[in-house]
Amino acid sequence: MKFNVGTIRRQFPILKRKVSGQALIYLDNAATTHKPRVVLESLVAFYSEKNGNVHRGFHPLAEAATEALEDSRKVVAKFLSARFSHEIIFTKNATEAINLVARSFGTTLKPGDEIALSMMEHHSNIVPWFQLNEAKKTKVRWIPIDPEGTLDFPRLEKFLSSGKVRLLSITGLSNVLGCLPPLKKISKIAHAHGSKILIDAAQLAGHAKIDVQDIDADFLVFSGHKIYGPNGTGVLYAKEKILEELPPFLGGGGMIQSVTTEGFIPAELPRKFEAGTPAVADIVGLGEAVKWFWDNGQTEAFEHMQALIEYAHIKLSSIPSIRILGPSDPKKRSGNVSFAIKGVHPHDLTEILGRKGICLRAGHHCTQPLHKFLGINASTRLSVGIYNTKEEIDVCVEEIKKAVKLLNG
Repeated sequence: MKFNVGTIRRQFPILKRKVSGQALIYLDNAATTHKPRVVLESLVAFYSEKNGNVHRGFHPLAEAATEALEDSRKVVAKFLSARFSHEIIFTKNATEAINLVARSFGTTLKPGDEIALSMMEHHSNIVPWFQLNEAKKTKVRWIPIDPEGTLDFPRLEKFLSSGKVRLLSITGLSNVLGCLPPLKKISKIAHAHGSKILIDAAQLAGHAKIDVQDIDADFLVFSGHKIYGPNGTGVLYAKEKILEELPPFLGGGGMIQSVTTEGFIPAELPRKFEAGTPAVADIVGLGEAVKWFWDNGQTEAFEHMQALIEYAHIKLSSIPSIRILGPSDPKKRSGNVSFAIKGVHPHDLTEILGRKGICLRAGHHCTQPLHKFLGINASTRLSVGIYNTKEEIDVCVEEIKKAVKLLNG
């Protein structure tokens, strides 16, 4: 289907909402995206027609539920260009997926082993590794960046050449700087030094095509709610060989082959890592979201959102005393534009805009180390989705100018 933003917008019921009589302008898509009608309807349809527990029964509802969940797994595997659908593990979100790797892959580490992170990582890709440090006496190595988000490759090479770095865990798209690290290059360097690589694609999944085989990713994670799917859904991709060698993260029903009074044998992939009853309806909704994304011209959607970000960068640059974070070249950023305005606190700015139905994000965006490096406590973030328009950005920028004038007296 040819991409048409007007057609897209009509499929999102929430965009009809008014705030204080004003049309909703939602530019907080890096935090969460809205859901198209087809996704909302899939949740009702599942509970109305297929609700049963998966993998645990031979009656029609159990079989229908299992088939629906496994169909979603196949859809996600295709979305990431994975070799096998059983390389897809369903989780609650990207955060849980990273924790799964930290706890499971972490069992293979020994004191003195290192995890390398960039200075622009989200807290979800920082805290689990600090927790691992405490448990396993491992160490986090910080890869420096410049203010535009470019990695210090000589320092990265130096860290890796020590032979101590067992995992390089890095964002695919910064949720603050909007920069896109060269993942294929980074992966090649990591593997040349015997390190595995994990990619946090929470932001990337909604803005660029992902091919885990081409990148040669060992692990990759993303959250369903950031690509127009239901909240509480996430994905861990990992290479089959790695998953087979790692111990399960959680224990209980669904993840076992057999249990005796002496111990247990885990189930085959992917169930080995999916203990308990999953959020079946929501996972089905995630599959529908991915299919909907394809059906509405995924490539054209990426181009549309990229054009919006470049436009937003240029329009925001016209605001006096603004500091735009990340790449100075609009063509080198994607997904979001974060900024700070002299004399204006982000919380005050976004509260004023919110009264007029304009939704931006304010704070440290779960990247306190990055904000400290940038020399600021907080920033304001504008992030686009498939349904946004240039007209919305025009209105937003004009209202920012009015708010700045009001706040500065």
